[in-house]
Amino acid sequence: MDIKKMVQDHREEMIAKLQQLVSYESVKGEASAEYPFGKVAADCLADALGMCDDLGFKTVNLDNYVGYAEIGSGEKLIGLLGHLDVVPLGNGWTKDPLGKDLINGRLYGRGTSDDKGPVVASMIAMKIVQELRPELNKRIRLIMGCDEESGSSCLAYYVKKEGHMDYGFTPDGPFPLCHGEKGHVRLEITASTALRNIHAGLAVNVVPNLCESEVKKGSFDVEKLDAYFKANDIAYTLEDMDDEYVSLKVRGVAAHASTPEHGKNAVSYTVMGLTAAGYSDDFTEFYANHIGLTYDGSLLGCACKDNYGELTFNVGVIRCEDHKVTVLVDIRYPITLKSTDVCGMIKETGYAGNATVKVTSANEPLFFEVDSPLVKMLLDAYRGVTGDQSEPVTMGGGTYARGIHNCVAFGGMFPNSENTHMHDADEFIEIDELLLQCEIYVHAILNLLDHED
Repeated sequence: MDIKKMVQDHREEMIAKLQQLVSYESVKGEASAEYPFGKVAADCLADALGMCDDLGFKTVNLDNYVGYAEIGSGEKLIGLLGHLDVVPLGNGWTKDPLGKDLINGRLYGRGTSDDKGPVVASMIAMKIVQELRPELNKRIRLIMGCDEESGSSCLAYYVKKEGHMDYGFTPDGPFPLCHGEKGHVRLEITASTALRNIHAGLAVNVVPNLCESEVKKGSFDVEKLDAYFKANDIAYTLEDMDDEYVSLKVRGVAAHASTPEHGKNAVSYTVMGLTAAGYSDDFTEFYANHIGLTYDGSLLGCACKDNYGELTFNVGVIRCEDHKVTVLVDIRYPITLKSTDVCGMIKETGYAGNATVKVTSANEPLFFEVDSPLVKMLLDAYRGVTGDQSEPVTMGGGTYARGIHNCVAFGGMFPNSENTHMHDADEFIEIDELLLQCEIYVHAILNLLDHED
């Protein structure tokens, strides 16, 4: 049968399903006994499982942490792991962030490319496989989590309840395939400040594009501040608040924390602008000396690289209470290192003033050889459909693959495609690429089904 045509026949259905899922602002919410990640995330999961019910799949909801839809029978299990949670909408949108705008073949909205679009592509791929192979001797399971963006506790819950799988992939990365993921370290930095307030960021894995602070009048040179921002092409506003303080709002450019070089960190430019204008306190002194405008960790002593890439360093969130600043940092380190290596480098760096640096979490890298069976089966599917002979890649982004056995990230970002602005305003997915994802996933599932262990 013509798989490409079968996918095309589902085009309108896929668009409708994706718009329906994107209509949920499924950011991690306040936990309760019934809704561990908030009610909206649970509602989105219920809707996705309902779609799978309608397709004739067996479905299970594991206490609103995660759900799955399954076809086939047998001992062997093939897993497709996607997530329904999203990062906060943020600001700067020119299109509807909840999926109402389908313009020139692009559907806009938070989660269209990360990761609700690939979830829909996987869902329909399973339906097509079911039509092609009515009698399946292996089980195929679409696993849909609700906490990937905030630590993947949903997947840990799934593994505890259901165990691991024989083979699988998560459609939450690049094509042709990601055979290695950097390790993660997250830091919490605290310091005292004379600022009345400073805050920025909604998630540690996003470069913040707006930083708002309240600065005492007379503590900095207004003309020098203006000169610094103009020299660095940074938009800002400075307004009186009262007799003592002014409000400083600095605009940056959002990006994913795995590629901070693609953004402009509004926190960093706020601190460096104030420093250039003569302002100083324990917090800004530490930040200017040990972070600055860098995104490689060099000023904190942890810069490093291997043949697969270099360390990235992102200040994602900053908050202030009673003149105490808390900064949350996301570090992605090379796949040939261990978290203890990176933490050791940071520990050995001395700090001035009242700043303290604490490691809050650490995750080890993931790596598969390019000639491993899983990589070869998935790569054959991609190359067979696209004709593209690109080599597998490694990346700084973290996925479900590191939390379950025998799994790699496999699409849906295509090489040389336009930036889809995931984790940024005006995130979108090309509908033609959504269909191409689905076609590739059909062939990938068939390859995994035909594999003899």
